[in-house]
Parts: sequence; C-alpha cells; structure tokens
Amino acid sequence: MSSDEPDATSAEVTFADLQIHPSVLRALADVGYESPSAIQAATIPPMMAGSDVVGLAQTGTGKTAAFAIPILSRIDTSSRTTQALVLAPTRELALQVAEAFSRYGAHLPVNVLPIYGGSSYGPQLAGLKRGAQVVVGTPGRVIDHLEKGSLDVSHLDYMVLDEADEMLQMGFAEDVERILSETPEYKQVALFSATMPPAIRKITSKYLHDPVQVTVKSKTATAENISQRYIQVAGPRKMDALTRLLEVEPFEAMIVFVRTKQATEEVAEKLRARGFSAAAINGDIAQAVRERTIAQLKDGTIDILIATDVAARGLDVERISHVLNYDIPHDPESYVHRIGRTGRAGRSGAAVLFVTPREKHLLNSIERVSRQKLVESQLPSVDDVNDKRVEKFRESITEALNAPGIELFRKLIEGYERDHDVPTAEIAAALAVQSRGGGEFLMTEPPPEKRRERPDRDDGPPRKRRDNVRSDLATYRIAVGKRHKVGPGSIVGAIANEGGLHRSDFGHITIKMDHSTVELPAKLSRETLKKLEQTRISGVLINLQPDRGPQHQHKSK
Repeated sequence: MSSDEPDATSAEVTFADLQIHPSVLRALADVGYESPSAIQAATIPPMMAGSDVVGLAQTGTGKTAAFAIPILSRIDTSSRTTQALVLAPTRELALQVAEAFSRYGAHLPVNVLPIYGGSSYGPQLAGLKRGAQVVVGTPGRVIDHLEKGSLDVSHLDYMVLDEADEMLQMGFAEDVERILSETPEYKQVALFSATMPPAIRKITSKYLHDPVQVTVKSKTATAENISQRYIQVAGPRKMDALTRLLEVEPFEAMIVFVRTKQATEEVAEKLRARGFSAAAINGDIAQAVRERTIAQLKDGTIDILIATDVAARGLDVERISHVLNYDIPHDPESYVHRIGRTGRAGRSGAAVLFVTPREKHLLNSIERVSRQKLVESQLPSVDDVNDKRVEKFRESITEALNAPGIELFRKLIEGYERDHDVPTAEIAAALAVQSRGGGEFLMTEPPPEKRRERPDRDDGPPRKRRDNVRSDLATYRIAVGKRHKVGPGSIVGAIANEGGLHRSDFGHITIKMDHSTVELPAKLSRETLKKLEQTRISGVLINLQPDRGPQHQHKSK
C-alpha cells in the first residue's frame, strides 16, 4: 500500500477528526496543537487502524508526534509490560522522543523510559523493574538490557525505527536486525527515514507487513523551503571564506559543520577572535555544557554553533536560518540530515556547502542522493565585505546619535575643537581609529596562493608511494572477536554511540578470533574513556585498551 503525503494539511482536518484518545487530545490542546502537519495527517490514520507504516520524512516535519500520538491512543495503560519500543540513533534523539511521549501522554497513566549509552545503568534498571509501557532507546543499550534480561520485549505491540538511515550509517544494522528478531512477529512497525537506501528497503521487506508508505510529494529528498548552493574554496582559504560570508550574508543563527572534534574548537576560537559570537559542541563536551550552549543558541547569546555530525543530531532550534558545511560530508545522507537543522517549523532556510577542487565527486554524490542540483555561488568579494563594513559603520553612528550621554561627549568634543583648532571631522576620525584598537577597518585582497613547483621527473630519487596512514590515530584492543559474532558495523556503532565518536574517528578494524583491534583517535578524552568502560558488544564488556602488539600479548599469557 502507498499513501502520498499531501502538500499541505487540509484546513478542515483537526486532531479531533483522527479518532485520537481523549486524554491525548487534551494534552495536544495543552501544548497548543490544533491541526496535524502533513506527515501527521497521513500517518496517524493508518497507525490507528493497525497498519505498518514507512514514512519518508525530513527532520522537523513533526514525525515524532505522527507515531507517538497513535501509540499512546492505543496502548493498554492497565498493563505495566513494555508494549512500545522506539529505536533512535543517538541519546539526544532518544531523550527528545521520550520527552515528546511524556508530553503527549501527560493525562495518561503511562510510564516512558529512555535508555541510552553514556549514562548509568542503575536508574534504567530501576525504571524497567517498575514497568515502562514505552521504552525509547539506542540500539547498543537496548541490546545490553536484552542480554541482562532487564528488558522484556516478548509482549511488544508497537515498534518504531526513527531516523533509520542514520542508525544504519552509524553501523547499527546488525543490532537493529537482532532486536527486531527478538520481538513478536505480529506487532505494528513504523519506520521513518529521510532517505531510502537499499539496506532500509531490506529491513522493510523483511520485517514489515504490507506497510502504508507515506512520502512527501517533492522532487527532492531535501526540503524545498531550504535554498542550497555551493562555493568552490581551496582548503587553506576556508576561514577567510567563512568570515566573508558571515560579514555579508544576513543570518539569524547558523550551524557550521566540520568533520572532527578538534576542528570545532579551532574554528570557534578563530571566529571569536574575529568578533563573532561562536561556540563549539562535539562528543567530548559534557552533556550539561552541551545543553547550556544550545540554550544560549536559542536565546541569542550566541549566533554561530560549530558542530560535528554526531553532536548536532537531535538539535531543534527554530532560529537557525543557515547551515554551512565547512567540511563536505563523505556520505550524502549526512548532508541531508545536516541541512535539516534549518527550515524548521515551515520557516525558510539556507544551506551553503564549501567544496575544494578535489571534492567535486562528493558534490556529485550529494546532488544524486538529494535529487537536487546545487547552485554554484561566488564568494563575496573584498569590495562586498568593505561595502558592508562601511554600511554597518554608518548605522552605528546613527544609533550612537540617539544614545544616552551624548550631550557630555558633544561638550568634550567642542572643547577639544576650540582648544586645539582641529576640525570636527578629524576628531571623529581619530575616535573611530581609537575604537578599532589598532585593527584594520577595510579588508585587503589576500596574496595569491603559492603553487609548489614540481621537480622534473628525472631530478632526485623516485617518489615513495604515499600510504593512506593517519597520524592522529592509534590502535586499541577490544575483548570481542569472531567467536562473539561481531562485525565492523557493530563495533563502530557501539563505540561511536557510547563514546560520542563519529565514523570519521575510526580507522582500520581487524577482527581476530577472541579479540579485535580498532584504530581510534590517539588522544581520547578522559570522559570518552570513562563512557567506554561500561560499553558492551553482544553482551561482552569490550575492555578497551591501547594495543601493545602480539609480542606483549604472548608474554602476558
């Protein structure tokens, strides 16, 4: 079965028309919801009727309510058994979904429990023991609780895979299939994804029964209210290019995506040095600091957030008007999720992509997956930046003319002019120079890049073959291997989710019979190592340690 999502929600349709439980309707009224969004209007009826659903939906379309509302309307509140399980790729999204269930179920006697890595088992075990009708979790932690016997899914009636493509990209394919295989065959399944790669189609055909497909009527996989363009920039010129854009482009708030945790701090520091209100979030930042930073982005204390893909997942801030891909993502689906951070709640947004000459193939992949041609844009020129600086300077003078206390300074200037016989314009210019603190006011054209001269082929010794070795990685040993039936996907998924790492933080993985080696950042933070102490794969503690090679392993036996 297939159901195309309408372009806009019909004005006649309200939540009251969708046979929703009265207590859920009351909670929706409490939060000011009257009419369903397009994805909600298309998804709630088939889910209320008991059908499986596949929803192709971007983030920010209201898909959480689309599955939470019908599940809460149909759940048996008299039973304390776990009846609904929602899988989410990250702890941030798991918390967000759990909060939504609690909000919509505020007038129902229903317990909602989030379970995710990076937090203590104690409260989760206590919550499961008390009884939670709805469990929202990340795949790795859900499997841990299944292994412990603390989570019973034998009576499950509803299963949701949220942002399924993200889960598979993070290496959770094996975990997701294992969880699905332990649930009853006849349950209602809803799967939501921004894209539909072959791996998602495989899960759909294997575990869903005659699903209703809800799709957005759009020629693109990305929202039409987001303008998309790219700018060709040489790697060393990226910071200059970003500065020019920030000075010329009007924006309310912006997320700048980079590939590594180190880059978030470096870019944020350089922007602050240039006078911009910027902050960084990455997997090494404590949850409390992350929440405080996002609150500052929401209230306007900061305007620019530098983030990695993992750190930005689950982020929902309406005032984000721009997403800038400082580093182009290696996989096109990440691009789709990145730009979904803007254009929220029906607002328009803008996405800008920096592309170096060697990355044009990645641009082609993004255009193929998003089914949208990105428009090439030129970087603002030095003249554009200087025109904007002059305009802002003039505006600052106009604002200062109406500022309190101007009378005092007028008298001081008049006195100086009289005593020193200096024209007023000269005094004003001197004060403007003083306010700059010695910095240049107008931008100058940067010197052209020096091209490295290649020696003649006959000069010098033959060039060595360049090996693809990353100096920032070190080899670690984990205590799971082939006999534990683990694959690279489950290793990446567990370590990335529990430790807050991204797939780009991983190098080569070698799986031996009773252990495996994995390349990870050489300088893992103390907080990351602490989180990974309790990480399990297939129920076995990984016991992450620096790998000292086969000789040491032989001696230690």
